[in-house]
Amino acid sequence: MKNLSLIFNGILLIAVIVLFVKVYSLKPNETGSAVFNSKDSTGYGKLPVAYINIDSLLINYQFAKDANESLIKKQEDSRLSINTRARTLETEMGEFQKKLENNAFLSRERAEQEQTRLLRKRQELQELDGQLSQQLMQSQQKMSEQLRDTINTFLKQYNKNKKYEIILSNTSSDNILLTTEGYDITKEVTKLLNERFNNKK
Repeated sequence: MKNLSLIFNGILLIAVIVLFVKVYSLKPNETGSAVFNSKDSTGYGKLPVAYINIDSLLINYQFAKDANESLIKKQEDSRLSINTRARTLETEMGEFQKKLENNAFLSRERAEQEQTRLLRKRQELQELDGQLSQQLMQSQQKMSEQLRDTINTFLKQYNKNKKYEIILSNTSSDNILLTTEGYDITKEVTKLLNERFNNKK
């Protein structure tokens, strides 16, 4: 009886070993397990993961550079407009003060009218400054959305061949502190984005 039990246990052990070998020798699509080989998306036998250095991308992507330059120009134009009007108002207020000190106004009522006009002009200038700041914020938000959209749209197309499971964004090494070669796709993506952008011009 003992011999029969030993034989039975031996057969079970062999069956388990055979089953174990069969399961782990199957291809990924047969088991659904994440087993990667040298023909994976990265070509390095690594996980199908990649990352993009956003700082580098924004510095070198022509669309981002053009959008940034356009935004800077709008900011400069707004500042110039506000500063020019502010200087004019400052000059007028200075002249008003001199007239007031020299009793140059024909009546007190005329001085009050001029003061009211200058105060209203200052308020209008402050409102204009607020409006221009709001417009700049909206322009910045719109450009950011367009930039994000163009990158996301490109990455969906790009990843049809690459088949990455996840593409991460890295900013100033905040998220990824250390990685081995082969995971950073920033240069390739930037190059292809620029080619795509230039072809649309």
